[in-house]
Amino acid sequence: MTSQGQGFLDRFVPNAQAKWDRVAAASVKRGAPPRWFGYRGVIRESVPEYFGRHSGDTTAGHYETVHPEAVASNPLPDNFSSPDELPDDRGWWGYSFRDVPHRISGETFMATVPDCLITWYRNPEQENDFYPAILNRDSRAFDMREVRFRPMHAETLRQSPEPARLKRATWFIERVYHNHSHWLTAHLPKLLLLREKGMLDQVILPPERSAAIDGCLRMLGLKPEQFQTYDPARPLFVEELTIMGTDRFRPELLRMVPQAFGINEAVKPHRKVFISRLHAARRRLVNEEEIWALLEPQGFERVLMENMTFEDQVRLMSETAVLVAPHGAGLTNMLFCPEGAHIVEIADLSFPNPNFYALASALGHRYSLARAESLGDVHPLEKDLKVDPSRVTEILPRTDRPSATRPLEHS
Repeated sequence: MTSQGQGFLDRFVPNAQAKWDRVAAASVKRGAPPRWFGYRGVIRESVPEYFGRHSGDTTAGHYETVHPEAVASNPLPDNFSSPDELPDDRGWWGYSFRDVPHRISGETFMATVPDCLITWYRNPEQENDFYPAILNRDSRAFDMREVRFRPMHAETLRQSPEPARLKRATWFIERVYHNHSHWLTAHLPKLLLLREKGMLDQVILPPERSAAIDGCLRMLGLKPEQFQTYDPARPLFVEELTIMGTDRFRPELLRMVPQAFGINEAVKPHRKVFISRLHAARRRLVNEEEIWALLEPQGFERVLMENMTFEDQVRLMSETAVLVAPHGAGLTNMLFCPEGAHIVEIADLSFPNPNFYALASALGHRYSLARAESLGDVHPLEKDLKVDPSRVTEILPRTDRPSATRPLEHS
């Protein structure tokens, strides 16, 4: 429905939009194509649910399990003695700090499905974050981690020109792919798995990429300009689409990253690094100078990752034995630390984000947690941090102990 038509209805029919949405949802549920209703009422389903509905139908595509679901066996943070000391709030992440020692690693799958429509939009109110969605041949939306149909996708499709078309393609792009942490933990492992399987030839790269993304690809011997991309102004219809489902903290996937960059074959790590957020727009460590006064005499270097090329970041991390940082994307660079490095995260446990604990565990690093407090009357993701210096002081002696690497454990 056009905005003019909606405006006309609103004048004469109270709550017209809500009623129209209910009609659309009921009609789509009975089998009507969502496009008849401006893509309102789209039904979401997981990829396994799609294949379950089409069981026995050889035209529905192909599904392969690469890694089955498994349970990890991870150590507690180095400075904690009991799981009960860890918060059990699962918040936005679906698992808590207390879950990490026995965290469930979700399945890795690859699926090829026919006749898919891919759409996306950027949200200027959220740092221009990128949101993709995929509609299958039944006009249902695949419900995957960070690839999910939202109301704005319907609005985008109503305003979009005819889709561009491709015979075959592989789509690995998720929400906020341009975020440093999301690129390294959610996207790069997928590319490495595809390369291992000899399946890079049909991969679609986003046309809008950061220097770090291109630098990452070039370090792997891949030329970004040789990949196909999509037209940002048009949705994309693919006759034979390959998609992947991964757990962002699956050890088998994450460990492909340091292996691909030759990290564990590098010189013996010897550097102690403190990642500064002095120039960050949010989540700054307000008493950073006080903490730096403790770290500098211990031989630490203070670095601003945003001032370094991707190649220089990898080189620095490959020589790093101890990494200290406030919660933030820079900690993701532990991917390039040799196995057994000691990671010290400064974080507020009242807003418990267990991702870096899970990442360190998956990589076989030692992990310590310096508990801090958040400051400011803003969104939790925007708050600055302050840490009691004694919290850092009590951890520092532990960082001088030799690290023992441990084998990957799953059951």
